[in-house]
Amino acid sequence: MGTVVRMRPQAEPLPGKVVAMESYRSKIRGQVDLFTLSERLAFLRRHGNHCMSFSTLQRDMHYFDLPGVGFIAYREKWGQRLTLSDPVCSPKDRELLLRELLKDGRNTTFVQLSQEVAGLLHRRFGMYATQFGSEIILDIEGWDLKGKKKQILRTSVNHARSEGILIQEKHTDEGCRQLTNEWLKTRKVRDREICFLIRPMDMDYQEGTRRFFAHLGSELLGFVFFDPIYQDGEVVSYVPNISRFSTRFKPGIFYPLMNHAFEVFKAEGIKVINLGLCPLVVDDRDLPGESVLQKKMNRLLYAYGNWIFNFKGLYFTKSRFGGTVIKTFGAHREMMPAFPFLVMFKLSNFM
Repeated sequence: MGTVVRMRPQAEPLPGKVVAMESYRSKIRGQVDLFTLSERLAFLRRHGNHCMSFSTLQRDMHYFDLPGVGFIAYREKWGQRLTLSDPVCSPKDRELLLRELLKDGRNTTFVQLSQEVAGLLHRRFGMYATQFGSEIILDIEGWDLKGKKKQILRTSVNHARSEGILIQEKHTDEGCRQLTNEWLKTRKVRDREICFLIRPMDMDYQEGTRRFFAHLGSELLGFVFFDPIYQDGEVVSYVPNISRFSTRFKPGIFYPLMNHAFEVFKAEGIKVINLGLCPLVVDDRDLPGESVLQKKMNRLLYAYGNWIFNFKGLYFTKSRFGGTVIKTFGAHREMMPAFPFLVMFKLSNFM
């Protein structure tokens, strides 16, 4: 199996000036879509440490921008505003940015938040903070394929190696659209790509993304695109947000692709990988601040809603790597936010 190792990319110089809050905190006002791309990237590289921070750059997003502080990404439909990811700002400025956003009194639901931000919205703004799913964080400093739980990974990797499959990192789009069109025919939603909760494959800005491809001869069997996760101007992790596979390789190519990428990242000094969201995988115990009714609905959707999306299959695939499961939350005003949930499904192209 071929290996192309690329040294860990250095973050570009941070554009845009971030002014000390103390100099103008009482004067600042938020505006929609105020920042230039360079200014937005400056905040992303400093504070984009959520697994969906990079995905806030997808098309059709709007932004509530607070100069010197940061931004919150969102989309609107049918009178509802749905935000995506944690606010991209310093943790100490989250409450300020959230407060400014909510001042207009519009119907706002927060999607895919960390437990810290969801808890803040519950304590300070009286919103329900209900678990929406789970993420899996994988320590790759000591990554290997040993152990009974990784037998399925070893089998897949060994089979790919014996078949002569070549896995390489390249920055190209060649063959991606054709394979995507074929792959879509095998999905629950066959005529369109999922977006919003999963960023689309085609984005205007993709600087810093990493792409790994698997070929058998000249045939493209699959690929995985990783998005960077930032902290203080450095790439500290990656998240696999785009993956496509050919059904012609029956043993599956996802695990060999991921294993190869882990080895590359490990050699570059990356310590952890965020495997991304597993929707509706929620804890059995209800926490203070959660809507018990909505939590029950999430469990029911996971159990019986696989005709909408392969929730169980996605979690099974990611769980084979091991790792630490952390909770992901949504924040909402209603005990049962049925209409915002419907809007989220529409924005995500589930319907």
